[in-house]
Amino acid sequence: VQLQASGGGLVQPGGSLRLSCAASGDTSDVLGMGWFRQVPGKKREFVAAIRWYDGSTYYALALEGRVTVSKDNVKNTMYLQMNNLSPEDTGVYYCASAPWRPDYEVDKEPEYNYWGQGTLVTVSS
Repeated sequence: VQLQASGGGLVQPGGSLRLSCAASGDTSDVLGMGWFRQVPGKKREFVAAIRWYDGSTYYALALEGRVTVSKDNVKNTMYLQMNNLSPEDTGVYYCASAPWRPDYEVDKEPEYNYWGQGTLVTVSS
């Protein structure tokens, strides 16, 4: 599976962005996909995830209400809509895919075996 993240850029505080993650290759084994981010000075952290077969969504508590994860199965693309952005949201956003497994822990990096290259989000006035 190859993942291509896009949609990052410069946005003013309070603004919105929609990130995309296009998956290609053999996606038949994909159980879920997730977004993680690494903000300056911190470890990479979970943002949101979505189960590919039923669309169940999961969010980091600190971001719930400001971000929405969605997917387009036809386009094999996952999206992350981010609203009311603040400078603390500045960082590199990564998408990742997880293979089928009985206990999918959506917020754990080791669950994901393919990662995109990341897209930079900068929130600044």
